[in-house]
Amino acid sequence: MKKMNYHKPVLLNESINGLITDKSGVYVDVTFGGGGHSKGILDKLSDNAKLFSFDQDLDALKNTIDDPRFMLINENFRYIKRFLRFHGVKAVDGILADFGVSSHQFDEASRGFSIRFESVLDMRMNQDNELSAYHVINEYEEEALRAVFYQYGELRQASAIARTIIESRQHKIIETSEHLKLILKRFLPPRKENKILAQIYQAIRIEVNQEIQVLKEFLLQTTDLLVEGGRLSCISYHSLEDRLVKRFIRNGMFEGEPERDMYGRFEVPLKKVGGLIVPSDEEIQLNNRARSAKLRIAEKL
Repeated sequence: MKKMNYHKPVLLNESINGLITDKSGVYVDVTFGGGGHSKGILDKLSDNAKLFSFDQDLDALKNTIDDPRFMLINENFRYIKRFLRFHGVKAVDGILADFGVSSHQFDEASRGFSIRFESVLDMRMNQDNELSAYHVINEYEEEALRAVFYQYGELRQASAIARTIIESRQHKIIETSEHLKLILKRFLPPRKENKILAQIYQAIRIEVNQEIQVLKEFLLQTTDLLVEGGRLSCISYHSLEDRLVKRFIRNGMFEGEPERDMYGRFEVPLKKVGGLIVPSDEEIQLNNRARSAKLRIAEKL
């Protein structure tokens, strides 16, 4: 199989150095992509270690690594516990997650992830999924569309954008990215066009792939899987993801505060390791995708 062209992994050394505590342990990379982080992990592990990687995208399978210590599982990482148990694994020493869209997915015009290309409305990370950007744009009711743009795109004009889409599709089905841009032109002033388009695309993509729900389901399973002292290393690319990771590490939940005892103390399953890590100026110059990356590392108590 021909390998897919993927860009450099983001925060490679920082995410792996904060992950590995036992070089002969069992590790998981839940976002395999081009395999950059997985290769980096394997380079640090001993001969009797094991690495399981997850990726739901069929294209990622073409980048599999020929190493007896490695296994690539073609599934969504929301099912991490189920498929690790299928392979006889109930506990791991570390889990790495590099959230968001891979460079390959952005660069492959036919996938519909990038604002740079004209394409059909798709945006599915798993090409077998029924829900696509086409369905969201052409079949969602107005209130559901508004919620998508407001919650996932943090767009002030979410209501007006949703209403415009509803009115336009009554005359003609919206099939391509160019058609979508055309009907939303009044919301895209020249100086802010790319920024607002990126927010619109982000909102649709998150809804298509259920990214927020998947992230929550994944994080909740990590505390059951990690051994005491095991590490969780998470790279996020927008505030919605990063807030969830930060709150989960701090409180063990996504909303509210944990229950405190009579002395005001509370127990959580994780403790943060170090502070927030962001890419250096040098890395951003070499890899533009790194510009919005945020890395948080936690340890199982």
